[in-house]
Amino acid sequence: MKQQTTARYTWGGDEFLFVEIAEGMSLEANFISNSIANALEARGLSGIVDICPANASLLVRFDPDVLDWQELERTVRGCESEVRASNEQVLQTRIIEIPVWYNDPYTNETGARFREGYHQRPEGNDLDYAAEVNGLADAEEFIKRHHESPWLVSMVGFVAGLPFLYQLVDRDQQLEVPKYLSPRTDTPPLTVGYGGCFSCIYSVRGAGGYQMFGVAAAPIFDPSQALEDFSDFMIFFKPGDIVKFTPIDEIGYGRIRAEVDAGTFRYRQAPVVFDLKAALADTEGYNASLLEALNGV
Repeated sequence: MKQQTTARYTWGGDEFLFVEIAEGMSLEANFISNSIANALEARGLSGIVDICPANASLLVRFDPDVLDWQELERTVRGCESEVRASNEQVLQTRIIEIPVWYNDPYTNETGARFREGYHQRPEGNDLDYAAEVNGLADAEEFIKRHHESPWLVSMVGFVAGLPFLYQLVDRDQQLEVPKYLSPRTDTPPLTVGYGGCFSCIYSVRGAGGYQMFGVAAAPIFDPSQALEDFSDFMIFFKPGDIVKFTPIDEIGYGRIRAEVDAGTFRYRQAPVVFDLKAALADTEGYNASLLEALNGV
């Protein structure tokens, strides 16, 4: 697919500016989207209601009674030009450890209820199917491939707090798994799912069509803001976050749930600078440096 050299600007009614960076997801397109969003936020332009970066685009909501649409477009185009012209393609972000109980009974029980008529492979579970379509030996090999490399939060949305996660590996090494043939009407909260090239964590219980591989142990959406990690905002993830999944067993899952109930749980995380050029030049070596930052916490 040919890379767009400039974004496509379109309007949604009187209150929305949509900026399409590229037609398909890539690290480069997502980096530009997040960088424009950060640059626009730093401008502090009066009248902007919300800035929503996505996989390869961003949406800006504004108040037309406060901010002239032409001024907004000029400002965003200026941000885009600065981002594309910059030789320093870096984002200040963080790497976060997410403990996951893979092959857990909750997602397996749910998957069993939705195999006939919903799923491509009536026998086995979603992990077995994911291993098969990726040409891997078994579910354990798929789990290893899923957790051994870091992931980039490319966007947050669809439902409150749900992160879309893009695997930081070479394109030919990326896992890909089709969604269910027909969406389920139930998904356990904190299910770690997969659809296409994206992994996700379901922030709440509800419908869903992604394959289910396990459950995260700690919340990522906390309207009560009871835990310290949510003191600033009820949604934990931000676009540009780096995620390292860590497998745990039933005992580890129960321990973390007890810490959550007691209000003492804290995510293990470390500040990092994500360097796009370094990540593309030597993905394996760069991933090792990201994981080293987390190991040092």
